[in-house]
Amino acid sequence: MLAVIRYTVPESQSQDFAKQGQTILDTFAGQPGFLRGRLARSVDEPNLWALVTEWEGAGFYRRALSAARLVMYPLMILMVNEPSAYEDVHAQDGT
Repeated sequence: MLAVIRYTVPESQSQDFAKQGQTILDTFAGQPGFLRGRLARSVDEPNLWALVTEWEGAGFYRRALSAARLVMYPLMILMVNEPSAYEDVHAQDGT
């Protein structure tokens, strides 16, 4: 399952945000069911960031959110309020 948390980050906070995003990824990486993750920044709207992670299932992701809440809390004001968990319907790897 795919989890996408988007953030709107003022340019003046981007360096601190990137460090905090890495801390969140490090926390997630230590949780059961974590497969991979990345912190990405929009090439078209530099204030828009995404924390994208992949999990073995939604239950793992939701439990990891609880475990990471302390490191995520300072960034909550920057989060875009929208659903973040997506189940795979089709997947394909590149060649």
